[in-house]
Amino acid sequence: MSQADTQTGSPNGGPPEEDVDERIREVSSLRKALVRPELGSICGAVLVFVFFFLIARDSGMFSPEGILNWSVVSAQFAIIAVGACLLMIAGEFDLSVGSMIGFSGIIIALFSVTLGYPMWLAIIIAFVVALGIGWLNGYLVIRTGLPSFIVTLAFLYILRGLTIFIAIKTTNKTIIGGVRDAAEGDWLAAVFGGKIFKGLFVWLGDQGIISTFVAGNRAGEPVVDGIPMLIVWAIGLVIFGHILLTRTRFGNWIFAAGGDAQAARYTGVPVNRVKILMFMFTAFCATVFATCQVIEFGSAAADRGLLKEFEAIISVVIGGALLTGGYGSVVGAALGALIFGVVQQGLFFAGVESSLFRVFLGVILLLAVILNTYIRRTITGER
Repeated sequence: MSQADTQTGSPNGGPPEEDVDERIREVSSLRKALVRPELGSICGAVLVFVFFFLIARDSGMFSPEGILNWSVVSAQFAIIAVGACLLMIAGEFDLSVGSMIGFSGIIIALFSVTLGYPMWLAIIIAFVVALGIGWLNGYLVIRTGLPSFIVTLAFLYILRGLTIFIAIKTTNKTIIGGVRDAAEGDWLAAVFGGKIFKGLFVWLGDQGIISTFVAGNRAGEPVVDGIPMLIVWAIGLVIFGHILLTRTRFGNWIFAAGGDAQAARYTGVPVNRVKILMFMFTAFCATVFATCQVIEFGSAAADRGLLKEFEAIISVVIGGALLTGGYGSVVGAALGALIFGVVQQGLFFAGVESSLFRVFLGVILLLAVILNTYIRRTITGER
């Protein structure tokens, strides 16, 4: 055997051993699962469903009508949670989301009902104005260096005050009705306020699979006559946000901007542009919520969206995102929104006092944060 063979062979004369860097450790599948940000929300969702299945399964909560009820509520939370999630991962907050919902709704009603513009144009105007305000939020945060908490808190009051002022100044009321009539037959209104799969649900009613009305003008029609576009928008935004965050270079930029903005800039990440676009996307999601709500209710009210900004943030935190940025999951935020909807409607079906909703929610939030923090510290070895 040559000297080279001796040096490259194993000590026992067997085949050569590959050089392995001892700094590289293989990560187990369990470890990978435990570091997923949505783990806490998955556990929370399972516990919530089991709990309400045990105490409210005979109340109709899991009938087609009951499922539709809590699905609609969950979809409302999910729409604004997607925008809040991406913005929080990018390291920023937007406390003006709730006020943006009320503001966008009044803009739609004002232009369509009061000023007589076509509904599709009123909706487009509302989105353009909202995106402009989202851009302004992001621009002020970047240019002034102020915390986004302060800037968007200011806009929370600015937008709420403008909403009330505009409504009273133009109509002498804080509620503008007549939106449903203005939206009748409008092509864009149907995208936000229509329903899909109506024929399928009629067939399910005819087959006796789902309940139908037995009296009145709607006798024979299914109680659930389609899937509202609100739910479609929620699912679409969750899918879009998840793909954007996990399958694109821009998603990596979002994580980098929230994790270490200065280091990200050194590597060529356009941090300022990423943050501004995330503020605009948050405003977009709030306006989607507002448009669906206005068309569904047939009116716009200046006080709509109250406290929604905190509910969106709580959904994201339940979903495993860090308040410091750089870590989170759109799927986790969607599960947090699902927990919201199930708890809110589940308490109603269970006959529990509705004021306990926020107590229950606070407990779930606390447990989810504790679980996420414990798992992360266990895996990373932090103290």
